[in-house]
Amino acid sequence: MQATNGKYTLFGPISMPELLLTTTGRKSGQKRVSPLSYVRDGDRALVLGSNFGQETHPAWSANLLAEPQASVTMGGIEIPVTATLLTGDERQRGMDKFLAYPMYRSYLSRTDRELRLFALTSR
Repeated sequence: MQATNGKYTLFGPISMPELLLTTTGRKSGQKRVSPLSYVRDGDRALVLGSNFGQETHPAWSANLLAEPQASVTMGGIEIPVTATLLTGDERQRGMDKFLAYPMYRSYLSRTDRELRLFALTSR
């Protein structure tokens, strides 16, 4: 994905859509790139900090909490975004979109933590 600037993925069109999320490391201040699956929510992209159901949150989600200004690369185009941690009913609506995919339901069964769900809005 990184080699093609987000144009192509390992799985191609059979998987969920993917993007490259660039955050600023909360400790290092360095740019960090993470390939993530996402779902659409109107003009926003939703990303879920599932970390494959591990007990710890993924580093990129902590980076977004510390600095919500980030960027995504989709189809070779870099887009500056602002990340918002979703809560309440809005979070549940977003979670329902992810839980339509069986792998995300299995991730929930592996951990007791609340998975962080972010909306990425272009700025």
